[in-house]
Amino acid sequence: MVTSRALMGDAAFEQFVLPEVDVLLRVARSLTRHDADAEDLVQDTLLRAFRAIDHFDGRHPRAWLFTILRNAHHNRHRRRRPELLRDGNQAARQADLVDSRERVDSIVETTLGADVERALRTLTPPFRQVVSLVDIGGLSYAEAARVLDIAEGTVMSRLHRARRRVREQLEACRAAQEGSA
Repeated sequence: MVTSRALMGDAAFEQFVLPEVDVLLRVARSLTRHDADAEDLVQDTLLRAFRAIDHFDGRHPRAWLFTILRNAHHNRHRRRRPELLRDGNQAARQADLVDSRERVDSIVETTLGADVERALRTLTPPFRQVVSLVDIGGLSYAEAARVLDIAEGTVMSRLHRARRRVREQLEACRAAQEGSA
């Protein structure tokens, strides 16, 4: 027998969660680097959201879903690397930074020119992360802030400085090319 509470949960899931699937998939791809892993992560996120929809208040569904996605990603990452649990938060943060560097490198290699790739590789991981999510992944500042679990102002600041550094690198590269011609 289907209860009215179950029907309300289904309706809430359709209203709040299903419209966000494309955005979740984009973010999951930027986190995992692989389509299959991203799809699995989104599936896990959707399952967790479905189970918790009765507790959701209806405000800020995207933020709620990004929190679930981020937590699911961290849990998956920890399961793959159990030694991180023994090393504490610092080891987990370091592994995330290494993973973000690999994600950005993978995206850059397949979509951008060699000069831009070199310029992006000169960025430190925190700056590459925001460039990856906002400029390459197409997320808003607020969405990137939720994914990275930092303040929106921090995303904006890092992105501004990262773009400036990339621009400086590209100008230096162009000047060097013109000087050798």
